[in-house]
This record gives sequence, C-alpha cells and structure tokens, in this order.
Amino acid sequence: MLRRWRLRALGAPAAALTLVAGPVAAPAAADVREDQRWVLEALNVEQAWKATRGAGVTVALVDGEVDAEVAELRGRVTAGPAMGSTGPGDAGGESAGRRHGTAMASLIAGAGRGDGGLLGVAPEARVLSLPLVLDADLPAASDDDLRTRGDSPLARAIRYAADHGAGVVSMSLGAYGPHRAEREAVSYALSRGVVLVAAVGNDGDSEHTERAGTSFWNFPAGYSGVIGVGAVDRAGRPAPFSSDNLSVLVSAPGVDVPVVAPGGKYEPSEGTSSATALVAGVAALIKAEHPQMPPDMVARAIAATADSGPVPGYDEYVGFGTVDAGRALARAGELMAAAAPVPVDEKRRFGGGALPETAPRPGADPFRLRLYGAGLVLGVLAFAGAVVVLTRRPASR
Repeated sequence: MLRRWRLRALGAPAAALTLVAGPVAAPAAADVREDQRWVLEALNVEQAWKATRGAGVTVALVDGEVDAEVAELRGRVTAGPAMGSTGPGDAGGESAGRRHGTAMASLIAGAGRGDGGLLGVAPEARVLSLPLVLDADLPAASDDDLRTRGDSPLARAIRYAADHGAGVVSMSLGAYGPHRAEREAVSYALSRGVVLVAAVGNDGDSEHTERAGTSFWNFPAGYSGVIGVGAVDRAGRPAPFSSDNLSVLVSAPGVDVPVVAPGGKYEPSEGTSSATALVAGVAALIKAEHPQMPPDMVARAIAATADSGPVPGYDEYVGFGTVDAGRALARAGELMAAAAPVPVDEKRRFGGGALPETAPRPGADPFRLRLYGAGLVLGVLAFAGAVVVLTRRPASR
C-alpha cells in the first residue's frame, strides 16, 4: 500500500486545500478585511481578542515554504530547516507549495497592513516555518519501506517543533495509513506540552466515500491526541469535500476563506487545510493565555465549547461543531482554575483552634520494655548459676 501525501497546492491527489484562481477578482487590502469578516465572526475571534492576540506563542507550520516578506507576516516568521521531501509531486510543486504555506501562515498569524489587510486568528503569534516538500522526481515509498528505514519527514518536523519552542503545530497535510515514527513523534510532542492540529482531508465527495459511506482516515489527524479538523461553509454546514470519520474532532470555515498569496495578493481558498490553520490559531490564543495548559485540556476546551448547530452532540461530519474562540478561551480558564491546587494554611489545615499535640509513636512503652529486658537478663543469669551449682555437686562428693 502506498502512502499518499495529499496537498493539492503541492500537486498531489485528494487535496487538503484549493486556492481558487482565474475569474475571481483578487480583493484589495482594504476590501479583504470585509471579505473575511464572516470567518472571524463564525469563530467568535473578536471575543477572544479582548484577552489575548497570541503574543508569546510560536506556531510551527509543517507545510510549504512561507513568503516572510508579505506585509501581514513580515518580521514574525522564522525559517526552519527543510524537513525533507516525499513524492510524488508535480512540476509546479515548489511554487504551489509556497502559495500553500503562505496562505496557511496568514490564516494563523496575519497581522493586517495598516487599516486593511488580512487578519489571522492569532495576529501577534510567531510562525516557525518547517517546509515539507513534495518532490516530483522522488517515487512514492511503501509503508514497508518507510518502516524499515524508520524515517518520516513529518516525524522529523514534529520533533523539531517540540524541541524549538513551538506551542502549537499546524499540519494541513496527510497520508493514508499510520506510521510508527510519526506516532512516536506525536507522543513526544504531546509529552512536551505541544498542541497538534491536523486536517482530516478532502475525501468527503470521493468515489470511495460515496460507496462506503465513510472516508479514509487521514494521518496525522488520525493519531490519538491530535486535533482533527473538518471544514464547514458560511452556513455552518459540512463542506461536501470534507472527510467524514471519527478522526474529526471539530470544524472551522473551509469554503471561500480569503488568504494571502506570495507577493501580498489575496485569494479565496477552500479545503480542510484552511480550517486547520484557523483552529491552530485558536489553540495559539489559548496557549498564549495559559502557557502551561496541557494539550489534552486545550483540545477539551475547544471541543466542549464548539457550536454543534441545531443538533447537539457529536457527528463524524463536523465533530463537536464549529470552533468558538471566545468560549474556548473562557473554558480554558475554568479548566485551569479547577486543576490548580488549593492553597492550605498550615496553621488552619483542619479548621480553627490549636493544632493537636503530636501523637505518640506506636509500639511498646519504653519503660516496660526495659523492665522486661532486665527481668529476662536476671532470669538467664539465675538459670546459668543453677546449672553451675548442679554440675559441681558430684565432683565434691
């Protein structure tokens, strides 16, 4: 079975993102803010911004290279090492990857430009760009080959992010089938307090999904502890292309979402990639407000406050619903307060009044123990004396 890396912007099949180009006119900087208003309102981001905008948090973006010179990201992108290549890609993979990476970074941490420009969910966060490139000249490797080598570009990226200060890792990519090195890398990052967010994939309208009634699982979204993200439209309905299975934890806007392209232009996009970047931004807001919050509690705060629409509960199309940044941040505060140890005044541990005297040590009374010991010694001496006397009497006769 071949591991199929899926990122349409990089030329692979079964995309995680589509950048819509062609007849759609690119909005100007002053207009894109209005175009993206529905996205920010759907996520209730402005409510969360009253507390934090993500300052102090680094989001590692495992994706194509980011154009760090666009106005929305200038001065806040750190270029990490290339994590490696995996195939197959296409002839336009490099330019498509740069578009995809820049688009995702803008949704996470775009800071606008003057009075206009695109705003990301965490506009004061930093981005650590970890390029993962699809190489058209590199043949796809089988699961057995990868397990034998113990190698995975994604695993390297996750570990690098965890070791270099990332609080959140955003992964708008994926493959069919799990990989041992990736599972271990996910466990390692979670143990270091890093929140992992990944796209569930765009197989919702595939032939297999229509035939089987469910989508293939996409990894890393399918690994335990990773926040799997699906896509919804303006009305909060599941996007037709969004994969549906039990790896979907929550959803976010993924249809007609404005993004920044290399060079500073704006384009609409669709896909679970866009939804993933938006949720990664929400996770960054929570980590900014609560740096020590463990990943499972971050996921709990996000899932417990998601808007599930008219039908409460969970379903495999949208998970627990569309993420609500304001409510998630408030719930995170409640969870941290509940988990905090209660301070105890040592002088009033059990209420008012004087502390009781120290209880005596358990065991025999020392005086009686010494008395018993002395009696035992005297008894032994008396017995020994009697033996001596009795043994000497026949000799005297």
